[in-house]
Amino acid sequence: MAALLLAAVTDQEPHRVWGCCAAIGYAVAGALAVGGSRGLRRAAPYVAAVGAALVPMMWLVAHRQGQLEVDVVHQSGVLLLHTGSPYLPEPSQLEDHNPYLPAMALFGLPYALVGDSPMTDARWGFALVFGLALAVAARVALGHCLPRALALLAAFPLLALPLATGGIDLPVTALMCLALATAAAGRPAATGLAAGAAAAMKWTAWPVLVVVLVLLAVRRGGRAASGAGVVAAVVLAVLTVPSFLVSPGAFVEHVLRYPLGAGQVASPAASPLPGHLVATLLPGGRLLALVLLASAAVAVAVALVTRPPRTLVAAADRLAFALAVAICLAPATRFGYFLMPLTIAVWFRLHPGSARVRGSTAPCFGRYTRIE
Repeated sequence: MAALLLAAVTDQEPHRVWGCCAAIGYAVAGALAVGGSRGLRRAAPYVAAVGAALVPMMWLVAHRQGQLEVDVVHQSGVLLLHTGSPYLPEPSQLEDHNPYLPAMALFGLPYALVGDSPMTDARWGFALVFGLALAVAARVALGHCLPRALALLAAFPLLALPLATGGIDLPVTALMCLALATAAAGRPAATGLAAGAAAAMKWTAWPVLVVVLVLLAVRRGGRAASGAGVVAAVVLAVLTVPSFLVSPGAFVEHVLRYPLGAGQVASPAASPLPGHLVATLLPGGRLLALVLLASAAVAVAVALVTRPPRTLVAAADRLAFALAVAICLAPATRFGYFLMPLTIAVWFRLHPGSARVRGSTAPCFGRYTRIE
């Protein structure tokens, strides 16, 4: 119903295509789940994922349609290849602005190197990193990855829509899950690599740095946490600092001023969540929203120190909560950003009865699973 409703009311062609394809996929999957044999019922999540994510993605890629963020990444890849910076020095319109940190431009390099082609669309890279990082995270934490779990996640509308039309947040989210899994497993180098890579793509990934370091410190000691912190800092610096040095003014305009609403063009991220409403409706609202956001960040940090998470699920829940609060209180925000806390909160829970490790018990669909 939601997919059909979106197709009926949206004025964006990519969303209309997704709604029509997803509605058919969900209908077929529902029929299989209700009236099919056991084998057909087991196939229902895969049918839903194909209909809601893969089919519309292939159609939109073939017809060169998608959300603006795809074009932004393609342009940033071209700029990175030719100038060393993914940012235009003097952005004058919405399409010129790139609010992502420099590592996101790497997904635009195939487009920059080969040219405009369905095979070089950044969405393939987003989806590939998303699937691989989640699968590796599950294997590290739980010993295996259930394909059914990945299909269920991909079929969920909040993820299926961006998979088909854009997908900027998907690789960032999956890398955060990988950082959590490697931290719980006591692998500081891998934790630093995953967390640093995510943080080099979007500001919204930075909370994972704090959460995984606290988790490592609790489970493996200060030395492991320090090692992960050093690796993350090196990765973040290598992927970010060169672009800043090439064009510091453009860096500040694109990734600081523009997302905060202080740039030359207003951000289109304007969902009516509390932070945006405060920023737009109250006198001095933008400053007030930033103060509320900073206060929430301090409160979350204090809670991490005073009551640190000791398990993978606890750390994932803490990170998901922090991201959800930040999304609610940010002056420029979108409902779609909630795919990040949703994925982080549910991914490891989609693998019931998978792992047994020391001292961690977490509820999972009515059963109790010991998850690292």
